[in-house]
Amino acid sequence: MSARKYSKELVDGPNQAASRSMLRGVGFETEDFSKPFVGIASTGAKVTPCNMHINKLSEVVEHSINLSGGKGVLFNTITVSDGISMGTQGMKYSLVSREVIADSIETVVGCLGYDGLIAIGGCDKNMPGCLIGMARLNRPSIFIYGGSIKPSDENTDYVTVSEKVGEFSKGSINEEELIHYEKISVVGPGSCGGMYTANTMASAIEALGMSLPGSSSQDATSDSKNVDCTNAGIAIMNLLEKDIKPSDIMTREAFENAITIVIALGGSTNAVLHLLAMAHSIGVELCLDDFTKIGEKTPVLADLKPFGKHYMSELNAKGGIQPLMKTLLEKGLLHGHCMTVTGNILKENLKDIAPYDTSEIIRSFDNPIKKDSHLRVLYGNLAKDGAVAKITGMEGTAFEGKAKVFNSEEEGVKAILSNQIKDGDVIVIRYEGPKGGPGMREMLKPTSAIMGLGLGSKIGFITDGRFSGGTHGFVVGHVSPEAAEGGLIALVEDGDTILIDADNDQLILKVHEDEIQKRQLNWKNPIKGPKKGVLAKYAKSVKSASLGAITD
Repeated sequence: MSARKYSKELVDGPNQAASRSMLRGVGFETEDFSKPFVGIASTGAKVTPCNMHINKLSEVVEHSINLSGGKGVLFNTITVSDGISMGTQGMKYSLVSREVIADSIETVVGCLGYDGLIAIGGCDKNMPGCLIGMARLNRPSIFIYGGSIKPSDENTDYVTVSEKVGEFSKGSINEEELIHYEKISVVGPGSCGGMYTANTMASAIEALGMSLPGSSSQDATSDSKNVDCTNAGIAIMNLLEKDIKPSDIMTREAFENAITIVIALGGSTNAVLHLLAMAHSIGVELCLDDFTKIGEKTPVLADLKPFGKHYMSELNAKGGIQPLMKTLLEKGLLHGHCMTVTGNILKENLKDIAPYDTSEIIRSFDNPIKKDSHLRVLYGNLAKDGAVAKITGMEGTAFEGKAKVFNSEEEGVKAILSNQIKDGDVIVIRYEGPKGGPGMREMLKPTSAIMGLGLGSKIGFITDGRFSGGTHGFVVGHVSPEAAEGGLIALVEDGDTILIDADNDQLILKVHEDEIQKRQLNWKNPIKGPKKGVLAKYAKSVKSASLGAITD
């Protein structure tokens, strides 16, 4: 099959002279029209440190494509910042941006006849957004991770600052100390430095086979990241020549590999949402229960933040995730025959990888952080369609307490910071789901405040919203059906007993069924959503979190 499957329709023959004329206007030469066109989707923007350097990386990719016999064409898509918008109404746009990014990449590439695609992402939602766009288009594609930021000289990062807000509220530190941490903790480009959502998704995408080996484990400012970009330009030409497409790579077994890596690394609950959506976009059947099945045999091995001691940059210096993948393969926990963007199968990519020189960050199978998955899919009358918890066991594995109910994140944060939450409470924040938010806001602000106040192991927290990858503690998100859809979480009242049981994977409201039915008869949705604009469109089209909050 010709590597110019799409571009030739755009530029070949006398009838396409006007199209060629426009392209000459942006710098095309005559010889370029006979080369494969490769779109380069950059998420570069000055709106966030995660993406501030990505336009420069995209230029490295463009140069490599052009030297390798293709014609690279740069274009941009959006990014937003969870870290900046966290705890505000702006956070409602975060998950929505995943769909906007996927739509925009599909639109540009589909319109302009690019034969291949390289996308570069550096923040939580633009990575799965890029992959969803690639899957829909199903043209030879590679994803490049923008890389991780390094911690400060005092070993702090963005999540540190979030938790210091709780310490300030408690009176443990003063405002001057808080501002000190604010000033030093985020310096230079790169994504948040723990095994938060960005590094989780980058690792998952590499394990999926859609990034070159090592792409997920490089600092943003490193020489190795520039080499990654150069190699991607070369690799895309190989994929075009062999006609290796995302559908050849993003198979059911490849998604199982991605889930395995997420668990072994102690990754974010957001990976559940995003991997479900990515699988849907490529036509692979994946469900919540797959995370449970894989989790039964996969231990948590990485001592990485938020619950561990180390940052991603420390793991990068030790060899990144490749030695971990080699170990998991040898233990029979990865499918080695899956195709990857190198043009080789995973087993071939890993054959010469040396083991870690120490087990300080990645533990051995004999000494895991947890013998099975920290990602727990809970069911019960409070979550008939499922809920997702991140429970390492450090905070215990079961919690029962009395509900303190709030109809928005703002209400919950106000109560936490004014010391209204006590030992034994279960915070319930609802009407923050995909439809109810709309947009399923992340709850790092309340959970960080809880940790800063020293309540992490003393209270529970459930929501139909999401949790940041920086969250730790006894928390359960993605409760489905959500409150806005009449899920049982909408009927919880202050003082009700709630059981969170990660041993038996249950989320139970201990209220008699007769009382529940009485409340159901009196329930009316108190939330009036937006009437127009992107949030209104999203609320109309988005599906349950248990399906990945997909919109198509």
